Amino acid sequence: MRWILASIALLLASAGGLAAQGKGIRLWNLTTATISGFQLSPAGKNEWGPNQTLNDKDKEVDHDERLRITGVEPGRYDAKVSYAGSKQCFVHDIEIKADAVFSIADKDLKDCNK
Repeated sequence: MRWILASIALLLASAGGLAAQGKGIRLWNLTTATISGFQLSPAGKNEWGPNQTLNDKDKEVDHDERLRITGVEPGRYDAKVSYAGSKQCFVHDIEIKADAVFSIADKDLKDCNK
């Protein structure tokens, strides 16, 4: 009986740890195109971090796909968004929350080159 209680306690502890980890920060691509590059900088700093699309299995984020964002703390960020054919746009002042999804859509894209 003691080993059953110990096993149950271990399972509950494991489940609690998984719940505490959450799903992490995720980008939801609501633009009409596939994103090939996505970098974040603290808002107004122009200090770009790594290409987050490298976290995806095919290294791109299709329309309506979500991407896990790593190495970023909650806060306000600017994003550099790249598309095939060297098109690049910016999204300013995105609020990123812990274990939450944030989205970008075509209307959010600014200062795009062609």
